[in-house]
Amino acid sequence: MSLILASASPRRRELLARFGVPFTIDPADGPELAPAGADAAHTVMALSEAKARETAARHPGDTVIGADTVVELEGDILGKPLDADDAFRMLRRLSGNEHRVYTGVTLVRGTECVSEVETTRVFFRDMTDEEIRAYIATGEPMDKAGAYGYQGVAGLFVERIDGDYFNVVGLPLCRLGRMLGSMGVALL
Repeated sequence: MSLILASASPRRRELLARFGVPFTIDPADGPELAPAGADAAHTVMALSEAKARETAARHPGDTVIGADTVVELEGDILGKPLDADDAFRMLRRLSGNEHRVYTGVTLVRGTECVSEVETTRVFFRDMTDEEIRAYIATGEPMDKAGAYGYQGVAGLFVERIDGDYFNVVGLPLCRLGRMLGSMGVALL
């Protein structure tokens, strides 16, 4: 039995590698179609499950980890920005506000499938338009939900969080460890 990460995210790969447990990467490449009208929690659960199931179909008997992360602000889901203008709009909305980061994690092995969601509250300080533009110019926001990477330069804007730091980065390690343990996979 092998452990497979169904994600091309370098952040997820780095987080999982911390445990020294061998795993391979086989990203899902199907379309990311959220259920119509779904809230953030249901969206990330559905997308993480779709990713895990797609990859698991290529690896019967192995344990596959699927994950999906979104930022939610006032009921709106903020995914990855389409361009610099979209990133600016997202960051302007996040400035001075509290938002939530949701990560759905799904494990699939054979016919067994377990999905859970982690939620973390994030509080941004007020940012000037100049700071937002300078941050966008780093390129960091362009491949991240909500147009920011807490583990990077955007850490300058986060006043505090309430919840799992690793969830904001893209893979809630405590929850993942418990889920894997329930399937007989030990990370330690």
